Amino acid sequence: MGYASVVEQALLTRPKMDTTVCISEVTPRMRKLEREAIYRDYIACLNARDWARLGQFVHDDVRHNGRPLGLDGYRAMLENDHAQIPDLHFQIKRLIADPQQVACRLRFDVTPRGEFLGLPVNGRRVTFCEHALYAFRDQKIHEVWSIIDKAAIEAQL
Repeated sequence: MGYASVVEQALLTRPKMDTTVCISEVTPRMRKLEREAIYRDYIACLNARDWARLGQFVHDDVRHNGRPLGLDGYRAMLENDHAQIPDLHFQIKRLIADPQQVACRLRFDVTPRGEFLGLPVNGRRVTFCEHALYAFRDQKIHEVWSIIDKAAIEAQL
């Protein structure tokens, strides 16, 4: 029996695969990668201060730490953050995603003007991290829960 006949016989006698199993294994992974890409593009949007594109990433009914802000309120919050911290830059240190949410550790090395989080920073450079959890709806950020490491800032003053 030649090589071609052996291959033909193997293809004819092998058990049929259930393609739904393959699809169910691939789809969550693809969604996870898509969620990571959306989040990285969102961070790039923030760093570029491209407020016109914010609606591509953030839902109209977004909530921040339980407060309903809506897209306009969320944008105003971010614009205020950038006004208070002119050198604000979001650096992703750790990113974990699944199909419905993203968890991220963000690092900041900044010089806030005046008071920051009730602390007299007054233009001194501080380094700290923020831990944020994002829930998505309709492929956009719908809920944000954020915790900033205020103790790290206090230790530097």
